[in-house]
Order: sequence, then C-alpha cells, then structure tokens
Amino acid sequence: MYAITAINDYAFRVADSIASTAMNHIMQIIGSSFIVVLPLLVLYMFARRDTKVFALVLAGVVLYIVSDTIKLIVREPRPCSVHELLWINAPACESSFSFPSNHASVLTGLAFFINDYKYIRIVYIAWLLLVLFGRIYLGLHYFTDVIAGAAISIIISYIILIRKELVSKVSLKLLPFLKTWFKK
Repeated sequence: MYAITAINDYAFRVADSIASTAMNHIMQIIGSSFIVVLPLLVLYMFARRDTKVFALVLAGVVLYIVSDTIKLIVREPRPCSVHELLWINAPACESSFSFPSNHASVLTGLAFFINDYKYIRIVYIAWLLLVLFGRIYLGLHYFTDVIAGAAISIIISYIILIRKELVSKVSLKLLPFLKTWFKK
C-alpha cells in the first residue's frame, strides 16, 4: 500500500511543480474537450463509412457505464477532497467519486478503433495523454485511478473490437436506414 501512496504522491508533486493559473485553465479546457473530440471522431468515421463506428460508440457507452458503476461501488473520494492532500493543485474540485477515472476508462480504449487512421491516431493519443495527465494535474484523480481506468478501457475495448463485425451487423439491423450508407 505504501508503494501506491508513494506513486500517487510523486505524480501530484510533478503536477504541482508545473502548476500555474494559465495551466489550470488549459488543463480544464483539455479535460472538457472530449465533448467535441468524440462527436467529431464519430462523424469522421461515419463519413468514411467505417462500420467500426458502431463498435466505437458501443464501447464508449459500455465503458462509461462500467466505470461509473465501479465508482458507485468503491466510493473513493477525489484527492482534492482529502484533507491530507490540501497541498495539491486542485483548482476545480468535483464532488463525485474518484476511482476509476471516467476519462481514462472511456477514452483510452477508443484508440483501438482508429488504428486505420494513422495521423488521427497519433493526434488522438497525444490528446489522450494530455487529458489523462490533466486529471492528476487538476487534483481530480490519483495516478492509480487513471491507470486503473486505462486498464479497464483496454480490456473492454479489445473485447468489443474483436466482435466488431457482430456489433456492426446488429447495429445495421436496428438502424436499417443506414444500410445503404454503409454499403461499399
């Protein structure tokens, strides 16, 4: 347990070493940018008639539900709410729970679905790393929350990805008006 505490403490110290008012605002914007990035990614894949878009959307929904369910079971307070951690940079503390990070849980595994788009994948991963670092930087998550969320995301996304044909087939049956769009 001491090693985990030491890792989390070290991550907060690194984040604090670069903390500034401007950086706080930048990290808050980056953390919220998924609201724009994910719809753009879905629209791009849809425009490219990539049937993996159905698996990506399913993965995002499943990952959010799993992550939020774990949060409600574990009920770990956010670091910014812990009295012993009042020294960390925490410009915008939230009242919800910490473990695992929803950002890490939802966003990490989605990178698997864009493997066919080299440049988009590179930009996505760079953006993802900034988002994940921002969760620690803003005092909203422990490093271990982010790692656990990423691990959950990778496992579930991989399972959905290997079943992407089935997901596409079921999606097109449920949404028959899209069949002509996705015919190549």
